[in-house]
Formats: sequence, C-alpha cells, structure tokens
Amino acid sequence: MPGDLNSMCSRVWSVCLLLVWICLGTRVVGVVGSHQGSIPLSVVKLWASAFGGEIKSISAKYSGSQLLQKKYKEFERAVRVEEIDGLRLVKKLAENMEEMFHKKSEAMKRLVEAAEEAHLQHEEDPDLQYEYFNAVLINEVDEEGNSMELGGDFLLQPNDHFNNLSVNLSLSVVQVPTNMYNKDSAIVNGVYWSEALNKVFVDNFERDPSLIWQYFGSAKGFFRQYPGIKWRPDEHGVIAFDCRNRKWYIQAATSPKDVVILVDVSGSMKGLRLTIARQTVSSILDTLGDDDFFNVIAYNDEVHYVEPCLNGTLVQADVTNKDHFRMNLDKLLAKGIGMLDVGLTEAFEVLNDFNQTGRGSVCSQAIMLVTDGAVDTYDAVFAKYNWPDRKVRIFPYLIGRESAFADNLKWMACANKGYFTQISTLADVQENVMEYLHVLSRPKVIAQEHDTVWTEAYIDSTLPQAQKLEDGQGPILMTTVAMPVFSTKNETRNKGILLGVVGTDVPVSELLKTIPKYKLGIHGYAFAITNNGYILTHPDLRPLYEESKKRRKPNYSSVDLSEVEWEDKDDILRNAMVNRKTGTFSMEVKKTVDKGKRVLVLHNDYYYTDIKGTPFSLGVALSRGHGKYFFRGNVTVEEGLHDLEHPDVELADEWTYCDTDEHPEHRYLSQIEAIKLYLSGREPHLKCDKELIQEVLFDAVVTAPLEAYWTSLVLNKSENSDKGVEIAYLGTRTGLSRINLFVVPDQLTNQDFLTAEDKEGVFNADHFPLWYKRAAEQVPGTFVYSLPFNTGKENNSVVLASTAIQLLDERQSPIAAAVGIQMKLEFFQRKFWTASRQCAALDGKCSISCDNENINCYLIDNNGFILVAEDYSLTGMFFGEAEGAVMNKLLLMGSFKRVTLYDYQAICRIFAESSDGSRTLLDPYFAIFATVKWLLTELVIFMVEFNLYSWWYSDLTAKAQRGDRTMLVPCDTEYPAFVSERTIKETTGNIDCEGCIKSFVIQQIPSSNLFMVVVDNKCDCSEAVPITMDPIEIMHNESLKCERLKFQKDRRRPDSCHPFHPEENSMECGGALNLSPSLTATLLCLLLALFLR
Repeated sequence: MPGDLNSMCSRVWSVCLLLVWICLGTRVVGVVGSHQGSIPLSVVKLWASAFGGEIKSISAKYSGSQLLQKKYKEFERAVRVEEIDGLRLVKKLAENMEEMFHKKSEAMKRLVEAAEEAHLQHEEDPDLQYEYFNAVLINEVDEEGNSMELGGDFLLQPNDHFNNLSVNLSLSVVQVPTNMYNKDSAIVNGVYWSEALNKVFVDNFERDPSLIWQYFGSAKGFFRQYPGIKWRPDEHGVIAFDCRNRKWYIQAATSPKDVVILVDVSGSMKGLRLTIARQTVSSILDTLGDDDFFNVIAYNDEVHYVEPCLNGTLVQADVTNKDHFRMNLDKLLAKGIGMLDVGLTEAFEVLNDFNQTGRGSVCSQAIMLVTDGAVDTYDAVFAKYNWPDRKVRIFPYLIGRESAFADNLKWMACANKGYFTQISTLADVQENVMEYLHVLSRPKVIAQEHDTVWTEAYIDSTLPQAQKLEDGQGPILMTTVAMPVFSTKNETRNKGILLGVVGTDVPVSELLKTIPKYKLGIHGYAFAITNNGYILTHPDLRPLYEESKKRRKPNYSSVDLSEVEWEDKDDILRNAMVNRKTGTFSMEVKKTVDKGKRVLVLHNDYYYTDIKGTPFSLGVALSRGHGKYFFRGNVTVEEGLHDLEHPDVELADEWTYCDTDEHPEHRYLSQIEAIKLYLSGREPHLKCDKELIQEVLFDAVVTAPLEAYWTSLVLNKSENSDKGVEIAYLGTRTGLSRINLFVVPDQLTNQDFLTAEDKEGVFNADHFPLWYKRAAEQVPGTFVYSLPFNTGKENNSVVLASTAIQLLDERQSPIAAAVGIQMKLEFFQRKFWTASRQCAALDGKCSISCDNENINCYLIDNNGFILVAEDYSLTGMFFGEAEGAVMNKLLLMGSFKRVTLYDYQAICRIFAESSDGSRTLLDPYFAIFATVKWLLTELVIFMVEFNLYSWWYSDLTAKAQRGDRTMLVPCDTEYPAFVSERTIKETTGNIDCEGCIKSFVIQQIPSSNLFMVVVDNKCDCSEAVPITMDPIEIMHNESLKCERLKFQKDRRRPDSCHPFHPEENSMECGGALNLSPSLTATLLCLLLALFLR
C-alpha cells in the first residue's frame, strides 16, 4: 500500500509538473533557439539571405567598393601608419590660435595708440561744425534730389571677404543712436578727432587681410565702423544699437564686479515709479557680464530678496540667472515705508560675506540704489561698513521728477566714490544707468592699463552686416577682442576719462580653419572654452532654435562644457581646462548623429592646454581605434595633380588646404586652383598645408580608377535599366569627394544630397559626413543602409548605402575612405518584397509569405527605424511606435539595448500667460509713450491721487489679460536611443497578449546593419504601450531648483583687476537733472498723448 501511494504521488507530481510546464510554455517571455511558433525561422532566414545577397551585390557593384579596397591594398607597402600624438597636436593647434589672436590684438593696440594721440592733439570746440559720413544718411537724397546733410555720395562696392556686402575699404562710417542728436557738440568733436583712425583701419587690413570689421565705440555714444557700410533703420525708423551696452565695450571698460541692486518698494514707489525702477534694474542687469556677480534686494520696512532662495549670497551674472531675476521683477509690489538703513545694512553684509568666500569677482564692489528719495544720509551705516577704505561704491538712482531728496543721495555717492543720477522717465533709463560704467573705468584709465579682453561666443544681430548675413546664411557666431581708449591729457588725468573702446570681430569659423580636421579622425573634434567654462566652439553647440534657424536661444552664449560632455559627471575635464592646465583625460561617450536620432558609443581620449594671451583653453578629442591612427602616402606631384583635376573631384569647402583669405589676389581661387599655384612654386606668399596637400594628392591617385569604372556602368545600357541606383559617391580622410550620377540631375529623387543644403551629408569644418561616420563603425566589408526621416507620406525618398574602406586588415587600421550609393526607396523596397516571396518547397507552394494577411513583415535598421513595411506610412518611423510589444520583447531579450541620453540645450514648449506689460522692459521706444501719459497724469496728480494714472496706464497692460499663449523656454531633457546587439543574429519569441500568444522572428540581413522582423498579427497586442523616442523634460522640485541656482562651477577670474586708484577724483560724482520742462514741450506731450489715445 505504501508503494502504491508513493507511485500515485509520483504520477500526480509528474502531471503537475507537466501542467506547469505547459502553462509556462504559453506565457514564455522570450524563447531563443529552435522554438519557431507559427513562423518558420528557416524561411525567414532564407528571405534575409536572398535580400542581403541581392542588395549587397547592387551596393558593391555600383559603389565600386571592392575596386577601391583593391587599389588601397596595392599601395599598402608604400604608406606609413602613425599613431597620433594628441598632446603634441593640441599644443601645436594652441600655438596656431595664439598667433592668430595675437595678430588681432596687435591691430587693436595700433588703433588705441592712434586714438589717444589724436585726442591729445585735439582742442575741444563747442562750436565745431564738421560734416561726417553718417552711416544712416549716406547715399540718401531729399525730396529735391539733393544729398542729405551728413550724407553725401559714399562709394560702396561688393566685397567677397565681407560676404559680398557692399562696403568702402578706404573709409569708415559713423553711427549715432536714434535717441541722440547727431550734431551734438560732444559727438561732433569726437567724430572729428577719431577721423585719424581711418588710415589705421586701412593699414591694419593691409597687414592682416584676415581681419574683418574694426570699430571704435565712443563713450559719447557714437560708433565708428570700418569698412564703411550702409545702415538702415527698422520698420519703425529706429536703430536700437548703442555700442556702450555691448559686452565687448563693458568688459573692456570696467573690471569684474560684485553688485547688489537695492530697490525701494515703499508705498511712494507706486505706479510709474515702480515701472521705471523695474526698467532701471533690468538695464543694470544688461551691463553685467559673465565675470560679474549680483543679487537684487527690495526693501520697505524690511528687506525682501527678489529670489528668496538666494538669501545672503550673490550669483554669477550669466544670461540664465539674469533672465530669472527679470521674470521675478514683476512680483515687486509697492507698500509700506522705506527703511533705507535696513536695506543698506543688508547689502553691505552680503557683499562682505560673499567677498570672504573668494567665489565672486574679488575685485570691484558696488551697491546700486534705486529709490524715489532718502530722508537721511545714513553716514552711520557707511561709517560702520565702508569707511575709511570705501571699498564699496554707491550709485544712487533717484526715480521721479521730485528733487527734494537729491542732495542726500548725491552726498551718499560722493562720500562713497560713486555717482548720482536722476531718472524721471523711462526714456532716460538706459543713458543714465550707463554713467556708472565710466566711474568704474576710472582706476583703469588713471593707471593706463590697456587690458586686452576677449568676449564669449555671441551673435550680434543688430549690426547691419549681421542682419544682411542672417537673410542669407544665418547668424554668425563670433568672439570680439577689445581694448579701452583713454584720455592722456595731464589736466584730466585724475578724472580718469574713458574715451571709448576699440574692437574687432573674429568669427568662430576662423578658429576652425586653423584646425586640421584630417588629423583628428572621423569622430575626432577640437573645442575651446572660456575662463567660465562656457563653450567658445564645439561641434555639439546648438545656439539656434530648431524651429527657426535664425532665432537664437536665450542662453546660447553661456552653454557650459559640462552640458555637452555630460558623461564627465565630476567635471574633471572641464575644471582642468578652466584652470588652464595641460593634460589628458579619457571616458566613454555617447555621441548622437542624424538629428539626434542615432547614437554612437565611443571611447574618447581628450587632450587639452591653454591658449596663451587669451582667457580660452583648447581641447582635442580623439576616438580610440581607427581614430588614433593616421597614414602617409606618397605619389609624385605630376600624377597627383593630374588626378586631382578630374571634373568629378571636389574638396571640402570648409577645410583649409591653402589660406586664400590672407591676400586679396588669392580670394578668387578655388582650393584646387590654389593647390596648383602653390605646387608650381610661383606664389611664395600663398600659405598651404603641405602635409594635407601631399595626402590629398595620394587619395586622388588611388581613387582615380573609380571614375572610369563608374563611367563604364553608365555607358552599359543594360545595367540599371530601371534607374533604381541614382548616385555613386566616395569620400576620403583628406576631404576629397568624387560623385557620379547614373541619372540626369533633374531625375534625382533627393536633390539636396551631397550639396551644401545637406549639412550632415558633406565634409564640414567640424565633422565628417554622416554616411562616412556610420560606415566607419560597421564591420569591415559590410554596408550601412539608412533613409531620411519623416519620409512615409510620399513615395519620393531614397536609401543610402555606404561602406568603409580600411587601409589594412589589422584591427587598428585607419579608415582610408568610404563609398556608397543613393538608390530609390521604391527600388530598394521592391527588392525586399521579391526576396520575401521565396521559399524552399519543391512544389513551389510556400507555407508562409509576407503577402499573407496573418503576418506583418518589416525591415528595420540597427537603431530600430523602419525602412520597409507593408503600411508605407510607417517608413522612417521608430519600430517601437508601430510594434510596441515586439520592441519591448526585443529589449528584454537583449536583441536591442536602450541608451539613455541627455540634452542640456533643449527647448521646451510651456503654457504661459501673455503679458504686454513686459514689453516696456524690452522696448524703450514703446516706453516713451508710457512716459508721455505719465507726464499728463503728473499734471493733475494732486487732484485724482493716481486714479488718472491707473486709467492711462491700463492701456499698456490691458492687453496682457486678453489671452494665453505657449512659449519656448530652455530646459533639460532625457530621451532614449536604441542600438542592436551585434552578437545576436537571429531570435524568435512569443508574447502573451492577455488571451493569445503573438510570435515573431527577427533575422539579421547578412553584410548589413539591417534586420528582417516577421510578426504574427493574428494575436492583437494593440493595447501594449508603444515605445517612443520622445524626450521627457527633467523636472526639478523647488529645493533642487534653489540648489542649482546657488551652485557655482569652477571658474577662473580674469588676470587683471582695477577697483581703485589713489589719484582718483571721487568728487566727480554726478548731479541732478534740470527738471523744468518748457511750456511748449509740455503742450506737445499733451497733444501727442491725446492723439495716441
């Protein structure tokens, strides 16, 4: 009996195990191996093999890849492979940049010397009459056809060095801001003596023909620019440009500073006074740069930090922080009584505490006091915190027309080496705010310290040349070198009079010309940063909105290196470069390509050093493997030139084989013409890269046989009869390209490919073509296939197939070239569907076909994008959006892996209330109308106690309540990319879809980056969540936002600092304005205001 019981238990246990196995078998998440469900793996393998063989045969045949590989093999013994010495390379590049920057600095020194000498010899004449070339009035005529006063005939001719803009290379022009009188005595005298700069402008340009715009920005407000160019007002007749509020001017004129802006928000500041105060604060923020630190504190009977999170500290005056404070200015409300002593005490303590941390500018300190009055001089506060050293300057801004408290405020300024001004209207704000800059410049002027300054990378779209270029090629990123100009007259020495600032622009593209891209490899690049860690140039810097290529992002000029090299979590690379060290660093990186849709996982070695004489540091990134090796070939000049002159040969437009910009007579030469001239030996002044030329001649000889090969294919009418293959192309490591058309140009499906319109598809200053980069990461001998995104609407797209040509069979062989073809998508898909109808059955009756309604067939690439699908609208879509359940299974099984990426330059769309009220902070000319209304209100203020003001002012803000809008703002995002696992060639799987099992097979296409995916569609898994590549904004809670605001990355302070000078005359400290308007002016204002109502 016990034996029977044991036997029975054993059988029951076996049955239970069998049932469990059956249940699990129907719910298995991924089965790899022989289980094939309803889709035979052998059949899918047959289809994949047939399609792979056919498409590789076409790609190899029309690209000529095997012929080119053979030709490089023939030269294998004649070449020498070298490992790139990254440290030596970056030092050499830094020396080249240093030499270029030094030449620009020397040109500015000559301008400074000429300007100071011209001013020294000039006697100020208040009655001086002088006709000069006004930039707006030149070549303008009046109604009678006569030249406008300060205009006249001014010869302008297009010049290719200045992007074909019409300029005058002999003379400069003078621009005067719209709100200034162009015949003012101070301006006329300044224009007169600064005419001496014309011959220095010309001489500088002759000495260094790579110079572009040179200029002198006067402290009086006018702007002298060479070469002369016509300026045109905007549609409102306004030119908003004022050189004195440009970063290059402010940075050259003053030393770094720590600033506390103290704003009165007592009850007396209600109405327009508070509006003027907000505008004043905003204008002060405009004058602060990346080397400055600040905070804004409001006060009435107690102090209120505009950003409460930053209580008791200062923050760097970068664009992001300044914009953050501007947004908070609208929260200021006027109420209570003004306790200025409380506000001053807080401001002094904040400055003192922050200075002791050593994190600020550790240079000049200032308190900007924005108020409508002070009932006392508060000398007790100054005695406690600021006397006798007076290290903190006080700059009071009296808001409003009343001057009852002007004496107290002026006393504060004079007693603390500051400057007092009165601001009665919004139109007065900008001019009066800038007065403090002249005070801060005094120590530098008296000491005659002509510091050379370099700005961060920026775009100035207000200049006429920038406006015209934006209409054509888009905004130009540049840096500016600037130097201050001082009065050297003995009688004004202790006043420290700043005459202005000279400067010249250096486009970032000029820096890239000094970088030999061919030595950096396919994925390598050079980059430079400022002393604050901000990017000067980097291939991953994206300064413009994607939606509008001409529109700048608000924080484009303060993108930190850590935001693009984000894999360096500890900022090791960034901090070493900020501190101007020389060294190396390595890390694995995830580089996105193809508009951020694809990712390449690389291991980069970084080499870095400082660029002497500038605040910049230079870095070079080389990818390990083929990116660390370079080879030298050798052919005769005669055979190299012969093959270089073939009509199908092109050289990279943005690479510098020969410097054709240095001398005017060379500017009309193409790079190939310049190479010929250089090799002829007849032009000793033409500078060329001898090493690059030798290698491009070698590549021309090795690739020359492809021209005859492609031609034979074109002439063979039986080949390519359906014109499925349209273009064959190749590129080499030296930027040489060859292109062959198999159809006439008008019949090309993709007209932009391999043209300047196709930015990622051609050799650029900072990257190899996309097809070249992707081919280099494929297994040698295989092709990488891809198609443009968003192509599923019309059947008019193409497929690109490219493969890399290795020089040697070794693992560390450099990539010599890449070749490929462009074929019609319809042709490519037809080949796929033909292959998918094949089967091995003897009777010809296939058990399964992609024509079956019960299965869906896809062709996807190694990043998961669909190239072929029965539903054509899915073409170009990510596979996870079409088959979310299957893609999720592939991720779980390891066939694909998810790579998490971060974008710290992203732009997010948010919902925001529209507000025209902010318009007054942005447009001083619009604000003038508000001022007119305020003047009327002031006339009857004693009768209506602000009610009339509220009625008038409501027009300026009523529009703010009428609607809502969305806006684009900078943000951080996280998003995925997907990469196939190379070791997995074929996989089958089943998916439990709540009641049914969906089976699928994935099979790699031989010699490619493609996969065939066959999915059983009898089981509906449509409820499965799609897998998308949509970015997700990284949200920060209030606590984290506060920490991010407070956190300050390593930075290096500028080397020079001039906070005070013992000879400074501190009694030059400002005065009240004459506030008595004439009756006529008042009546005109009344009439204008009534008219505008």
